Amino acid sequence: MEFTTTYVSQNYPIIVSHHAIQKLTQYTANYQHVFVFVDEHVSTHWSSKIQEVIAYHVDETFVLPAGEQIKTFQHFQSYLEQLLSFQPSRNTCLIAIGGGAVGDFVGFLAATLLRGVDFIQVPTTILAHDSSIGGKVGINARQGKNLIGAFHRPTAVLYDLDFLTSLPPSEVLSGYGEVYKHALLNDNSFVNALETTYKDTASLLKLTNMEQYLMKGIQTKLNIVVNDEKEQGQRQWLNLGHTFGHAVEYETKIPHGHAVMIGILYQMIVSNQMLGVSHTVRRYYDYFQTLGYPLHLIDTLSFEPLLQLMKQDKKNNQSGIRMVLLKNIGDPTVKTVPIEILQQAFNHLKALRKESTTNDNID
Repeated sequence: MEFTTTYVSQNYPIIVSHHAIQKLTQYTANYQHVFVFVDEHVSTHWSSKIQEVIAYHVDETFVLPAGEQIKTFQHFQSYLEQLLSFQPSRNTCLIAIGGGAVGDFVGFLAATLLRGVDFIQVPTTILAHDSSIGGKVGINARQGKNLIGAFHRPTAVLYDLDFLTSLPPSEVLSGYGEVYKHALLNDNSFVNALETTYKDTASLLKLTNMEQYLMKGIQTKLNIVVNDEKEQGQRQWLNLGHTFGHAVEYETKIPHGHAVMIGILYQMIVSNQMLGVSHTVRRYYDYFQTLGYPLHLIDTLSFEPLLQLMKQDKKNNQSGIRMVLLKNIGDPTVKTVPIEILQQAFNHLKALRKESTTNDNID
């Protein structure tokens, strides 16, 4: 299937199919310089597949460390200097083959090299069905995640579904966090379809119908980012679960989607307190527990370090910490949340975890 953005100009295709990477040469033939960046795990599992399509007209191939560890100033400077050593022109294209971290990192290199060159996203994970679209690129800082970056649209997104067959369980779980987020932003039928299809870890790892849900998630994101590319309004909705989730991710170093699921639980509690709604948080807790998310880490969290990280969130303004909340499934809003409510919600999350552990022991 092929999607296309609908901006006024500089639109790009999003091709979702098996063997999509084979279209890469169509988009790189006219560049003077082409540089390929590949996640180390992807390179190990898919070397021959990748070599088939990058065997010609490539100046250099770089194999990157896997995951968030690549998104540092040190790596950014090192790879930028290496690129500059080839004396590239602006008629240059960088290709990112990997998950969300590789896409973020290579996209930021592209945004800053010679004040901006083209790049192509070749996402290889479920998680990257979200991050590869919309043009947000960047690296991390000591103060928090994704605080250094730019808006820089890719030239194309080639989402080759073959790559999903080699994902380890932790990557499937992490990616599902973003799929589930899109469902919560969409409607009850999407949420129910996911929960019916993926009742436990074993059913999720089979990836049954995952292509269908990924495409629905991509369409959900496109509908939002085309209307609000620079995150001035509704694009903030895509941060559902991320204000607290990013803080948990940065504090515990667990995978992104795992932390987002904990963040979703937290925002459900805050939504109940701030909006007077009645999300059944225990229902979501039990579902996430059944799927195998590390909810036991809630026991190890302390409020103050997480609060300091939440204060760095990019949605914040002079009024304080802003969080995406759900009035109902498919009906998000962004509110400034008082610190006392954040504290109360954190205590509630801890109590929910304790109650669950006690009931499990009784059972």
